[in-house]
Amino acid sequence: MDVLAISRWQFAIVTVYHFFFVPITLGMSISIAIMETIYVKTGNENYRKMAKFWGKLFLINFAIGVATGIVQEFQFGMNWSEYSRFMGDIFGAPLAIEALLAFYMESTFIGIWIFGWNKFSPKGHAALAWLVALGSNLSAIWILTANSFMQEPVGYALANGRAEMVDFFALIANHHLWYQFPHVFFSGITQAGFFIMGISAWHMLKKTKNIEPFKISMRFGAKAGLIGIIFVVFIGHFQGQHLTAHQPMKMAAAEALWETENPASMSLFAIPDQANLKNSFNITLPNILSFLNYNKFKGEVKGINNVQKEYEKKYGPGDYIPNVLGSYWTFRIMVGVGFLMLLIAFIVYMKTRKENFECKPFNLKIIFYSIFLPTIGISTGWIFTEIARQPWIVFGLMKTEQGISKAVSVGEALTTLIGFTVLYAILIVFTVQLWKKYAKKDMDEDYEPINPSEA
Repeated sequence: MDVLAISRWQFAIVTVYHFFFVPITLGMSISIAIMETIYVKTGNENYRKMAKFWGKLFLINFAIGVATGIVQEFQFGMNWSEYSRFMGDIFGAPLAIEALLAFYMESTFIGIWIFGWNKFSPKGHAALAWLVALGSNLSAIWILTANSFMQEPVGYALANGRAEMVDFFALIANHHLWYQFPHVFFSGITQAGFFIMGISAWHMLKKTKNIEPFKISMRFGAKAGLIGIIFVVFIGHFQGQHLTAHQPMKMAAAEALWETENPASMSLFAIPDQANLKNSFNITLPNILSFLNYNKFKGEVKGINNVQKEYEKKYGPGDYIPNVLGSYWTFRIMVGVGFLMLLIAFIVYMKTRKENFECKPFNLKIIFYSIFLPTIGISTGWIFTEIARQPWIVFGLMKTEQGISKAVSVGEALTTLIGFTVLYAILIVFTVQLWKKYAKKDMDEDYEPINPSEA
């Protein structure tokens, strides 16, 4: 392996590790704020118990998210210094705003929220929860602003061998961002919903003494999971249409579509043969891909070979075809898991509509293990997003091989790859152990009712 391959693996592993926790932070911050708001409106003590219980799990997740995220920015200087030199003028601005505004806001109000129980009025403490949620999701917007430029560059000019910002507001108004952020936001809502459902199912399975707040949590999680996944699917459909127009190679690779078709067939199962630029096996549904891309059963969808020829004319000689096998199957895992979550969330929602609902042990086990589905769907979605953009690190402007640091040796890159992978694995083990410790507790354990005189 060379430095480029090792550095790509390192960035991918560290990013996926980090993104195990990001959606839970985004979704749980909103969920906890809603729970506190319901408590303020209704006075139902169960919702205050829920906010404290799920808040502890949120804090564990937030801490590991910060720990795994710090390394991300160091990699730009260590392994990807040429990329940093080329993109620093543009990439630096949203990252600086994310750190100085959103992250500081989020971390500050989390601290106040943790130590503010019984020190603020219920309304004041609920307001803190909403400020934490706002800070968390503002962080996501600024990170995705930077990533969206890599996918669809806007508001820049090339000068002195660098991309220089000429329109900051163009970065914020980037169409790619406003498809990507809602998709990520509702993915977080979905993951939080399944997280809450899964742990609540475990308590119902174990017949925890005070089961009522967990039954309420199950109902809450089902609603959140269902709302979240409906929007993920809905937004993802239009995001796919946008990518077909702006990154046709990515979506052609997602379908293993080698030749342009009109109308275009959707692939159900294919074995791509990238060496011979065709599929060795393919089962298709006629006209469906055109319908998905244009909302009608006729419409041209460009094939990989045709886009390759266009890119050669536009960008010069080279191989512009990404890993088709990886793109095809990560896309299908993402979509398949998404529809499975939609089914599970709908069934659980229908089951929990009754006030005194009951679930069979087998169904509770299914709900518990469904905790892992959002992580699988989100991880494969991000893997698809990044590998299907190759060979570009900044689409149309800089190839991945051009962004690598010149001074890093194979040995150095391999050492950090192994070190980060092992370290992050250890951190995840400790995180899971902490989750297990606090997730197994009854909501009445260590719970202090609010002093009415302080309300």
